[in-house]
Amino acid sequence: MKRILIIANNDVGLYKFRKELITELTKENEVYLLLPCGKNVDKLIALGAKFIDCPYLERRGTNPFKDMRLMLYFRKNIRKLKPDVILTYTIKPNIYGGYAARLCKIPYIVNVTGLGTALENEGILQKITSLMYKVALKDAKKIFFQNQANQDFMLDRKIIDKSNSYEIIPGSGVNLQEYQVKPYPKQEQVKFAFVSRIMKQKGIDQYLAAAKYIKKKYPETEFHIYGFCEEEYQGVLNKLHAEKVINYHGMVQDMQSVYQKISCLIHPTYYPEGMSNVLLEACASGRPIITTDRPGCREIVDDGVNGFVVAEQNSKDLTDKIEQFLHLNLSQREKMGVAARKKVEREFDRQIIVSRYLAEIQNIR
Repeated sequence: MKRILIIANNDVGLYKFRKELITELTKENEVYLLLPCGKNVDKLIALGAKFIDCPYLERRGTNPFKDMRLMLYFRKNIRKLKPDVILTYTIKPNIYGGYAARLCKIPYIVNVTGLGTALENEGILQKITSLMYKVALKDAKKIFFQNQANQDFMLDRKIIDKSNSYEIIPGSGVNLQEYQVKPYPKQEQVKFAFVSRIMKQKGIDQYLAAAKYIKKKYPETEFHIYGFCEEEYQGVLNKLHAEKVINYHGMVQDMQSVYQKISCLIHPTYYPEGMSNVLLEACASGRPIITTDRPGCREIVDDGVNGFVVAEQNSKDLTDKIEQFLHLNLSQREKMGVAARKKVEREFDRQIIVSRYLAEIQNIR
């Protein structure tokens, strides 16, 4: 039996995307979770894990004194627990958890779930973050990347090199039992959906622009939006909802039922993601996708087979691809959905990720 510590930045993502791994780990190991308290903590404890609250983790904060306090808090708990291995997810746990693990000489496995804007955008912040990541990853037993571009980025900038142990895994994968194929909607009316936090970098402006154009030309088409809304977009969404251009549903817990109702998922993001989970979920549910040609998205879509690829921040291209989808007959759309499911079965089954983690942990002595 090993004592395993998992450090993450929030309970929602940990439960939704890692619960299968946690369930497997708790069968023969003592598993501790170090993260801020949230509504899913009870569910994580029910899986068999033990919870340690981390009140100092601010996901988007850049105060160096607060981040130093966070690192010291990580170190304090690592020294107290004396885990056999530490698993970290997302930027701050990866960096400050990596520092603390190195100081305590505990083996650690890192998951780069995406570069984040601090690394992707040129400037002084990118240089600082690159250096911090380089130090944090130096002694990692394994670094998991979720796409080739993220791995190449860190190699090109010498954040990691051939002395590091690293490999690509298919994102967080998707639970193929949880997201099952339901009959494709038989009505000719096409229902599109945007499922994401409503923010600029997720491509909401492009989605809304396309919706306005398409609704005028094809008034029976529906455009739905699901997700938490940033304050700057609340007024816009309320107005377009009242005008019946879109249907805004807010946060929805039962996403399986959402995917069953829609004809196609649109994800026009240009946010630096690891691998888009909403695309994986939609494909697993047998629904075609329209998404951008960028890392974390392009890997999931085969253009013209299970969906369409669009250029980033290009409302005209997105509108054209939506119109192209509308010109498909029902049988062609359904065929795309079948291809989407087959692709995730081949390449993105979550059990692939669980198996890789179990193998790495088993190798640690």
